[in-house]
Amino acid sequence: MDELAERPCEACRADVPKLTPLQCEALLDQLPQWRLIEVNGVKQLTRIYLYSGFLDAMAQAEKVAEIAQQENHHPALLVEWGRLTVTWWTHKIKGLHENDFVMAARTERLFTP
Repeated sequence: MDELAERPCEACRADVPKLTPLQCEALLDQLPQWRLIEVNGVKQLTRIYLYSGFLDAMAQAEKVAEIAQQENHHPALLVEWGRLTVTWWTHKIKGLHENDFVMAARTERLFTP
C-alpha cells in the first residue's frame, strides 16, 4: 500500500481510458479493506470506516478532504453517526483510474498506524 500511496496523482483528461477489470483487481490487492462497487454503471472504489460518534467521523472526513484538495481529486464522503464512507472514482472518465487507487491508499495511510 505504501508504494501505491507514493505514486503521483496525475491530472486526468476525459479521453484517458478506464482501468480494465484485471488492472483494478491487481491494484485492489494492495487495498484489502476496499471494495469495488458500481453505481449507475460507474465503477467506484469504496471503504467504510467506523468511529465512536458523529464528530469523530466528521473529523476524519476533514482529513480526507484536505488530501483531496491538495491533489484536486475529490471523493464522495458520507458522514453518519459513527461511520465515514469514502468513495473514489474519476468523474471525467466515469470510472476508475489509477489516481483513485492512489488516493484510496493515501486515505488508508491517514487512518492506519
